[in-house]
Amino acid sequence: MKKKKGLHDEVARVAHELSEKRAPKRDLEDQLEAEKIVTEKHKRHARETEQQVEVAAKTRQGFRRHP
Repeated sequence: MKKKKGLHDEVARVAHELSEKRAPKRDLEDQLEAEKIVTEKHKRHARETEQQVEVAAKTRQGFRRHP
């Protein structure tokens, strides 16, 4: 859980930095760009250290039929 909180805090910090540079502010775009930046940073670090990064993807519920 601690790692997840750390990633959340890092994304929030990067999103804030992005929004500080823009006028007019676009919070959603900044949040999405921050998530992309942080995810790529951690993936790159994992490749460099030969570790695997598990990126959780949300599944769209309601579109699949379960037998």
